[in-house]
Amino acid sequence: MPVQFLGIAATNDGSETTPRSGAAFDKEYTLRLAAAHEEHGWDRVLFAYGSGSPDPAPAAAYIASRLERLEILLAHRPNVSYPTFAAKTFATLDQISEGRLTVHFITGGNNHEQGREGDTLTKDERYARTREYIEIVKKIWTTRTPFDHQGEHYRFHDFVSDVFPVQQPRPDVSFGGSSPAAYAAGGAEADIYCLWGEPLARTAQQIDAVRAAAWEAGRTDVPRIQVAFRPIIAPTEREAWEKAHRTVGAIKERRAKGERISRRHHGRTEPENAGSQRLLAIAEAGERYDRALWTPTAAATGGAGNSNALVGTPETVAQALLDYYDLGVDILSARGYDLLQDAVDFGRYVIPLVREEVAKRDAARTPRGTQNLAVVGG
Repeated sequence: MPVQFLGIAATNDGSETTPRSGAAFDKEYTLRLAAAHEEHGWDRVLFAYGSGSPDPAPAAAYIASRLERLEILLAHRPNVSYPTFAAKTFATLDQISEGRLTVHFITGGNNHEQGREGDTLTKDERYARTREYIEIVKKIWTTRTPFDHQGEHYRFHDFVSDVFPVQQPRPDVSFGGSSPAAYAAGGAEADIYCLWGEPLARTAQQIDAVRAAAWEAGRTDVPRIQVAFRPIIAPTEREAWEKAHRTVGAIKERRAKGERISRRHHGRTEPENAGSQRLLAIAEAGERYDRALWTPTAAATGGAGNSNALVGTPETVAQALLDYYDLGVDILSARGYDLLQDAVDFGRYVIPLVREEVAKRDAARTPRGTQNLAVVGG
């Protein structure tokens, strides 16, 4: 199966290791970073969401109108708009990007962060709302006649949109989470299920849980799996590990100064979401797992989001990513700490290695007769 690579579409140059140098929305940097991804073999970039951050939808539209190939993963929280409005926004963005949009729905794993924008529902209530929200958005994208909706969280009458996505029947829906409620909602509704990087055995367990939830929801297919990492690469293993320890040192130094290093970090010692709790438990149990997974980066941030690293030479990191591919992961998400330069280096030195090996695996799986038919048919 083909493999895809997801990067980050940050609107400024800040990261956990370095404060941003300018405004929260640096238009020139946003374009430069996205263009670097397009030029170096990445498939799509994520426009993330934070309560006080620049709105990702117009930032994504800005990039889509200036780049030709790069796809967009737009993060969206259901608490910030009504699904009728959101569905039109997404359809318009899919038109602007000429069919390059995927929407990532975020339920929200932190009560404080949700409350900043007036969301007071409990975690289970939020998951129920997200599932209903996704169902409505999908229906709006694919329905040409007015309809009513009477649900637990949303009610409207006689609605039909006048703008539809380029992609037919609709854009893909992405979803993430590591709790039973998340598996149930995402297993039912997601085309892509997103996980943070964990040891191989635990990742396999999560994939099984997502697939079981999809089957329990009555699906005959299962979501594609995406896993996210923080790669730390260098020409030699020694240099890579020196770089890794410098990275953790910079994170710890910023936290010691009381600086906010992530939109997911609010100074609390115990995160509320299951994904971050899992990352911290893994870090407490050990620093190194499998071929290249390293947990001190997650521990240093308090389990804030995608924070487990893959450390080594490009060859080592590529082989580690292939280990996840062999589990059934076909979307690999990666984000460095120097956002721009790391995107360039990863695109130059890691992505080609992974694509080459995936092509070999796919060729080995293809029956010889099928290959011959493909040539004749072409």
